[in-house]
Amino acid sequence: MASELTRLLRSSSYSQRMSRFALALVSPTFLVVALVVVVPFFWTLFLALTDVRLIDLPDTHLFNADYTVDNVTRVLSSANFWESAVVTVCYTFFGTVGSVAVGLVAALALRRAFPGRALLRSLVLVPFAVPVVAAALVWQTALDPQFGFVNAAGQRWLGWEEPVLFLSQRMAHPSVLGVTVPVPVALLTVIAFEVWRSFAFSFLFLLARLQAVNGELVEAARIDGAAPSQVFRHVVLPQLAGVISLLLMLRAIFIFQNFTDIYLLTGGAGGTQVLSVQVYEYLTARSDLGGASALGLVMAAAMGVLLVGYIWRTEPRSGRRA
Repeated sequence: MASELTRLLRSSSYSQRMSRFALALVSPTFLVVALVVVVPFFWTLFLALTDVRLIDLPDTHLFNADYTVDNVTRVLSSANFWESAVVTVCYTFFGTVGSVAVGLVAALALRRAFPGRALLRSLVLVPFAVPVVAAALVWQTALDPQFGFVNAAGQRWLGWEEPVLFLSQRMAHPSVLGVTVPVPVALLTVIAFEVWRSFAFSFLFLLARLQAVNGELVEAARIDGAAPSQVFRHVVLPQLAGVISLLLMLRAIFIFQNFTDIYLLTGGAGGTQVLSVQVYEYLTARSDLGGASALGLVMAAAMGVLLVGYIWRTEPRSGRRA
């Protein structure tokens, strides 16, 4: 390898030699990315565009496969797909907004020094640090309709006539001020679980940014008579806009493809079957390799649209400030 590099450096101009040397340095990175990202993507694309069964997979390759888009059309035309897509969008939107909003409130509350602040900051990070299996078990125990303390407290002090099936009930219709309101019980429960588990992620980002907020601007606004809400809206919030945009993007990506939380809590029952759970069912319950790959590609395309939208929104353009 060293002798080859030396030969290349001696055989051409300086700029060409440096370009080749730089290419030689980054080639291991390209190789790793190709093996970890590019090859699995094209393998998934191959499975989605062919009608290959598991038993035929060892003898199938690029040149003897029959290519078709039947898997994609079959997945998109299934009745469960659109229902799962709507559930996924709701789960992603409310989980993302909720986790960032709760993280912002926690960061604002814990940014100033007071006795016990270090302990409270540590406690905020507990849900994020707890293994998801343990957290899901705690929630299942707490929300159990027979033995959970949530239903016991609701029936004793809140007037619930019967236990609420938080993890399996698709829809409830409570009456509020004489008006019947449909409530997706299980979906709201998994959204609350996601917000509870992940708001600490937003808390860390926002707290770090709040520590760097220009204190002189805040003090000047207060001297000019601005109310605390006006200081937050016109001074603090604009400085957090970049971090909040990044957090919304990251949380949306994580939550959109989240499988573990929902599968551990509900298994996709009660109207909580998101697309990632449906991919798992295609692969395991139906042994439908092509359908699972096609649905995975559809999810990847949706994430690509989200990513392009974020880049378009944050990319500096002529006539617009970065």
